[in-house]
Amino acid sequence: MTAVRRTALAGILCVVGASLVFSVNDVSIKFLSGDYALHQVVLTRAVVGMAVLLLIMLPFQGGLSTLRTGKLHLHLIRGLCVVFSNLCYFLGLAALPLADAVAIFFIAPLMITALSVVMLGEVVGPRRWAAVGVGLLGVVIMVRPGSAAFQIAAILPVISALAYAMMHMMTRRMGGTESAITMTFYVQACFVVVSLMFGLTVGDGHLAQQSDASLAFLFRAWVWPEPFDWLIMVVIGVSSSIGGLLIAQAYKLCEAALVAPFEYASMPLAVIWGVTVFGTWPDAVAWVGIALICGAGLYVFWREAVIARRRDRIR
Repeated sequence: MTAVRRTALAGILCVVGASLVFSVNDVSIKFLSGDYALHQVVLTRAVVGMAVLLLIMLPFQGGLSTLRTGKLHLHLIRGLCVVFSNLCYFLGLAALPLADAVAIFFIAPLMITALSVVMLGEVVGPRRWAAVGVGLLGVVIMVRPGSAAFQIAAILPVISALAYAMMHMMTRRMGGTESAITMTFYVQACFVVVSLMFGLTVGDGHLAQQSDASLAFLFRAWVWPEPFDWLIMVVIGVSSSIGGLLIAQAYKLCEAALVAPFEYASMPLAVIWGVTVFGTWPDAVAWVGIALICGAGLYVFWREAVIARRRDRIR
């Protein structure tokens, strides 16, 4: 196997591994969303993740010197994009079926395509723009505006996807000089700071009387977790740390067009978790939306790969 193929395989395995651990993260957070505050879960998750990173991963990546950076401001912007994306997504998870939330979030690759034109000056042809339009149609079908099935919470994964796309724009700018472990560390640091600020502001529960599942998750008072729930929070922390490192490493090793389609491994995992843990199954309308969003996203990645090969031949 050539060095190029080994690198490609490593990037693909990193993305698939990240999708697996992030799916565990999703189902665990949805499981806890009815009893605990979002910022409490996120703080526990971030502290555990930071401990795993500093005590287990960092020593094998060059030690504390690896965390030195001349781009602190970019790390903070990227970290806040990740935090905002995660908070919106988790709030959506509290109210939506797991598979629906995951599917709507997969509009992110299409947003990355659109933002690459504005922020990176890349050229996007009519076929990829058409795919973006198809994906957006899939989101509209799943959100179902104007119908009795419409939920405001369905907008949250869309906002999350936009913030996630912004994060990837930052990763493209920084990936050439910043290591995956460094980017993961500053993301976890942002999670700790933001969740602490939320906890100090609303953690006493004075805004806890909310009928909406997402708002209740956001404003619920902090409580001491049950022993089994402590275990789940630890799993969330470990999985977030490992997943963050794997996804950063994947996009550092390979072009997005190669590895990003493998993030769609999260979709069948979400359906499986939804059925086995929560007893939910996407209805016919949701399946149409899922097919349009995933199909459009995969087409964009395929089209980008074709264009990249043509560009390489010209060179």
